[in-house]
Amino acid sequence: MMYDYNELRAYVDKWQGILRLKDWDLKLTLVESEWRKTGDVKIDQDDKKAIVLINNHNPKQTNIESVIIHELLHIKLWVMDQMIEELLHCVYGEDEDDPKFSFAYSQFMNLLEQTTEDLAKDYKELGAEDRSVSFSRVQRQADEEAGKKAPDIITD
Repeated sequence: MMYDYNELRAYVDKWQGILRLKDWDLKLTLVESEWRKTGDVKIDQDDKKAIVLINNHNPKQTNIESVIIHELLHIKLWVMDQMIEELLHCVYGEDEDDPKFSFAYSQFMNLLEQTTEDLAKDYKELGAEDRSVSFSRVQRQADEEAGKKAPDIITD
């Protein structure tokens, strides 16, 4: 086990208040098996409930508070996210294999993730305990390019 549940829960509670998500019921779940992500969030907008998933087996990033901020920001952006996805379906149809839809959708998702990460970095600078930048993902790419085997976790 990599992280202490109570420490992560404290981060969720802290940022739930800062991000004005106090009217949401948030559950924290630690993923204890192989997983390609460090974090994710599943959202039920109608009931204002969300489950924050954190990789506790092999996280890909080292600043876990930043990951929690990022996932909670997805809750703030959820309604806009869903509205734009619906608009893409209205404009390009329901065929997700259509190259036009695929292009527009992938561009939207990339911009959504970039925006969410930029906002998470801004909030992290304003109030996170650990303000370090996690280079883990890009470090793996650099190590691969240089012919090195990347370690599971790279400290910043």
